[in-house]
Amino acid sequence: MLTRERNWAGNYTYRAEAIHQPRSIDELREIVARAPRIRALGSRHCFNDIADSDVLMSLEALAGELEIDREARTVTVGGGMRYGDLAQSLVREGLALHNMASLPHISVAGSIATATHGSGDANRNLATAVVALELVTSDGEVITVSRGDDDFPGMVVNLGALGVVTRVTLDVQPAYQVRQEVFEHLAWDVFYQRFDDVMSSAYSVSVFLDYGETVGSVWRKSRVDADHPEPLADEFLGARAATRHRHPMETMSGENCTAQLGVPGLWADRLPHFRMDARPASGDEIQAEYMVPRRFAVPALEALRALASVIRPHLLITEVRTVAADDLWLSSAYGTDTVCLHFSWKPDQDGVNQVLPIVERTLAPFEARPHFGKEFRMGAQELEARYPKLPEFRRLAERLDPRGAFQNAFLERTIFG
Repeated sequence: MLTRERNWAGNYTYRAEAIHQPRSIDELREIVARAPRIRALGSRHCFNDIADSDVLMSLEALAGELEIDREARTVTVGGGMRYGDLAQSLVREGLALHNMASLPHISVAGSIATATHGSGDANRNLATAVVALELVTSDGEVITVSRGDDDFPGMVVNLGALGVVTRVTLDVQPAYQVRQEVFEHLAWDVFYQRFDDVMSSAYSVSVFLDYGETVGSVWRKSRVDADHPEPLADEFLGARAATRHRHPMETMSGENCTAQLGVPGLWADRLPHFRMDARPASGDEIQAEYMVPRRFAVPALEALRALASVIRPHLLITEVRTVAADDLWLSSAYGTDTVCLHFSWKPDQDGVNQVLPIVERTLAPFEARPHFGKEFRMGAQELEARYPKLPEFRRLAERLDPRGAFQNAFLERTIFG
């Protein structure tokens, strides 16, 4: 298929003119083995050139059948499947994932490869649910790696540098119910002083703010017993309960968001911020995100708020979330509980280019790690100081992809130097 594809937000145009859509593993292996440079393209929700190359490949035609192992409590799916589609399939089987990202429209393999996350003090990112991966290496070989194998911690969050992930096995659990409550206009001093109380107050918590007079809103997603629900609160630490469905940005309608106001529903219909059956947003935005160790949460927020006059002219909204530590080499939560500082910027690339270096300098003392699928300006030298396993990942990539078929400008700039 010949095209010039753009990403979801429209801020990046892929330079590859050819996108292959293999319909079998053998066809995929042949394409990979003969391509000098190639990358797998997921749902196009990355905001940078991480997925670009001379030739691209889509796995949409290789979804395959969903395989459930109830004894092992796992599900195996094609890497190109979207999380929302997987969630609905699991719902029909009475099963669930431990967490979801804000958008359910993103692909499984792409989300895992970039350490995409949801929120929750006790919840680790989406990649930590991986039990096994099947991937095709640059010589066309099909290999499988499983939890407990020596290379496993380096192969899950792989940035697409090791091969094309064709099948993924994930942990599942029995389905559960969640209710979502939103509280508006939390005082800044309360947020600073009670940060741990705010972020631990529900199974998954997101805080939305624009560095104005108050913290905009606190979104609390709580696991509940639908037969014996606890009473809804009128306020939370002085913030009032919302009386209408909210969008993260006050100026936008909440009609495309998952149900709020404390109405219980299945996990798949509450953990994401946006509904699978609706357009999540206009796409007219550029995203960046930085993860800092939990111990730096409040000073990092104070430092960003001091930049309000610099940030606000370019900002749509900031979201604050938490993620538990893991042992995956290139995970932004490797070795430490983290606080995630997400920025949705106005669709002005020049403005983003101007403000990102300032934000990164401000967050540097707090050991900030970037989300690999979003805009950032750090290079390989800076990232090596943030990711202690980066040298080992380089050696793993050289072993699995000795001819560099999966390398591209992004990896050369951020990983390989």
